[in-house]
Amino acid sequence: MTNFNINKNNSLMALEELIKQNINTKLSYMPDSFNQQQHHALELFKQRLFLEKTIDEAISFNKNLVFEQENKNLHLTTTAEDLIDVFKLRSDVYTQINYQDEFPDTIEGLNFDKYDSNSAILFYRNDNIVTGTTRLIFDSNNKLPSEKNFSFNKIRQNNNVICELSRLVIDNNKGLSLEFKYLTSGIFDIFRTNDVNLILSGIKQEHYKLYSKFGGFKVEEILTNYGALDIPFFITSWDPSKVSSFFKKAFLDQKI
Repeated sequence: MTNFNINKNNSLMALEELIKQNINTKLSYMPDSFNQQQHHALELFKQRLFLEKTIDEAISFNKNLVFEQENKNLHLTTTAEDLIDVFKLRSDVYTQINYQDEFPDTIEGLNFDKYDSNSAILFYRNDNIVTGTTRLIFDSNNKLPSEKNFSFNKIRQNNNVICELSRLVIDNNKGLSLEFKYLTSGIFDIFRTNDVNLILSGIKQEHYKLYSKFGGFKVEEILTNYGALDIPFFITSWDPSKVSSFFKKAFLDQKI
């Protein structure tokens, strides 16, 4: 199976490179309408290849994580079906709350990007419907998404493994209001069992009051906007080894 995946990934990479070389090539003897249609078709095919590559790499990454959860509704994404459901939920919710300018779909109806390949992707399933999801992006050569707004280089110097929490999405129309609690407890479990030192995130200023109760939370930078989102944002760091009594009781169900 491993050799099959390696060969498949190599083939996808070779095909993607071929497409990149030809996607902007026009045929001078054909009308502009044909060249435009060809360009569109090649773009769609390129996106399809990127989707397959992302799914393969994300499944492999998540299967190699240690995840110790007893909640029957909370899972790591380890199948293509899981990931497609997650990508659909992101797209649906971001469309509803007008976040598509900052977090656009790669394929219409499917919201994913290069960071999914090295992320712990959690989802909460209620009555066979995915109603909540989030991801913990492990640092890599791609760096981390919030670094387009604030550099994490100094933070890297003091921590062996940093991650960024992102794509926290909950369908409030279908959920049971438990998704945030259990997704957060799942992130804590990933931190605890996979040698993570620090979790970074970009959050709305108005949400900081709640997160500050978690313990180990710190504001690293205050932004007047976050990309296309013209609202105040905090870049924060969280050391879950320092969680508060409030967090233990509210999210881990520990009696204090």
